[in-house]
Amino acid sequence: MTLDAWLRAVVSTPGLTAIRDLAEARRVLLEDSLRAVELVSGFEGPIVDVGSGGGAPGIPLAVALPEREVTLLETNGRKCDFLRCWAPPNARVVRGRAEEQETDVYGVAVAKALAPPPVAAEWCLPLVRAGGAVVLWVGPTADREAVARVAERVGGGKPEDRDGLLVIPKVEPTPPGFPRRTGVARKRPLA
Repeated sequence: MTLDAWLRAVVSTPGLTAIRDLAEARRVLLEDSLRAVELVSGFEGPIVDVGSGGGAPGIPLAVALPEREVTLLETNGRKCDFLRCWAPPNARVVRGRAEEQETDVYGVAVAKALAPPPVAAEWCLPLVRAGGAVVLWVGPTADREAVARVAERVGGGKPEDRDGLLVIPKVEPTPPGFPRRTGVARKRPLA
């Protein structure tokens, strides 16, 4: 499996991305995913890509970090089928929601275009064990203070912005009551 072949498959498969130009897909899906390699490498343990979709950022990270175990977590069955076709040997596909997964397991959770950053933080932080981190791809308008308030409630520390990558350290185990039931974080955000 090459990343070029994966990228062509993502662009040509309906429902995975609105991007149809291969050069733009390379920039947005591949190169942008690989920006996190150094950050992710700074934390030990398995990686989970929450809401993996067509595989960005999980598949590029798995290829760049072949010694790391990567879980591609996705709720949509058709997308899971696609991911299974393209997952490298160190990656496994899990169909399910973040709120339904075991807590305090992963060294790093990554998410790109999953949900508004405060909601993404609430979904991802419970998956990560203390000493690990969540890495979110965020835009310039992301409410970093809201993310910080959510992180504080879910065992996370002060988020740090690294050029559009928001790194949220997990400083203590997931507190009782989290994750909240499926769908609650989006309907009633913590911040």
